[in-house]
Amino acid sequence: MKIVAVVNQKGGAGKTTLAMNLAGGLNRQGQTLVLDLDPQGSAVQWASQGSTRFPAVVKRPMPKFDGASIRKTYSEFDYVVMDCPPSLESGATLAALRACHLAIIPVLPSPVDLWASLRLPSELELARQINPGLRSLMVINQLEPASALSSAMHGALEEFGLPAAKTAIRRRAIYRTAALDGVTVYELGRRAEAAVNEFESLLEEVSHELA
Repeated sequence: MKIVAVVNQKGGAGKTTLAMNLAGGLNRQGQTLVLDLDPQGSAVQWASQGSTRFPAVVKRPMPKFDGASIRKTYSEFDYVVMDCPPSLESGATLAALRACHLAIIPVLPSPVDLWASLRLPSELELARQINPGLRSLMVINQLEPASALSSAMHGALEEFGLPAAKTAIRRRAIYRTAALDGVTVYELGRRAEAAVNEFESLLEEVSHELA
């Protein structure tokens, strides 16, 4: 079992969109579970939206969890993706960082979102005291290709000293469509081809980090 946590200090960074579509891609490789750790329950709501069953299993977590309890309770799954609350102080987020193999950190291309992420390196180092194998990957999310700020993002992320994915996820209406339909972009056919290609590229990088 490989465990991935999608984390960020700030709300609105697109954690649930990233987590749900990442789970859709991982589920094509092996049985995948999404644990919705956010009190708002956005992942559970997403999965219950449409008439088509969401491709991965989506659940609320057990009251207290760690890596060992996840592997024992959900032993039938090959992958677990945890959609974390928008807070590094949350007990659920701290537990997720201590339990996961890889922390994926979506960052919007804006100064405010970059500033909100400044604590991430130190929080990851604290988590590594308990989970020494923890790896991380920052992902530019909701990229506007024509924006000068978006073009400068890869350089800005280098200041954090954390690995950054080469793949960026663009702002696309099809991601909202997937949420409204209760599916992932993988179920939306040719109209979602560009979005699927983005996630396939990101999945290659994620698989490399999990190997």
